[in-house]
Amino acid sequence: MPVKKKKKIIGRRELIDFPALGLFDIEAKIDTGAYTSAIHCTAIREVTLPDGRPVIRFNLLDPSHPLYHQKIFEFDQFTQRDIKSSFGDVQERYVIRTQIQLFNKIIEADFSLSDRSDMKYPVLIGRAAIRKNFMVDVAHKNLSAKAKLRKQQNKKI
Repeated sequence: MPVKKKKKIIGRRELIDFPALGLFDIEAKIDTGAYTSAIHCTAIREVTLPDGRPVIRFNLLDPSHPLYHQKIFEFDQFTQRDIKSSFGDVQERYVIRTQIQLFNKIIEADFSLSDRSDMKYPVLIGRAAIRKNFMVDVAHKNLSAKAKLRKQQNKKI
């Protein structure tokens, strides 16, 4: 009988890192009702390079966010999918695959590029990203950030 690995407990809100994108301690809402994760982007556009390859370009976050850095990101690996919003509307969105770090785990996850300026949190983590490694306890929040802080404090001792 295969041994099940123990899943880490995360809260309803977590601070996550996007190491490949240079973004750290971004507030994220954990939403087990959503399948695909989403990240707040602006100026999302598909561009054809001189060699004919399509790329997707966008800015992460927006000028009102304290971690906004005006960097334009470019991905040549992307898809377009129909994503149903929490309001029941279906939108065609660009989807990229990138890494997130939660606790000490680096996870490859799909993120739809979306204008989340009307939302409280710039990142939504859906169940597809967390199902293999984490369980959600809605009574808690920022468990990964608290663990990181404890680890740093223990190193100082």
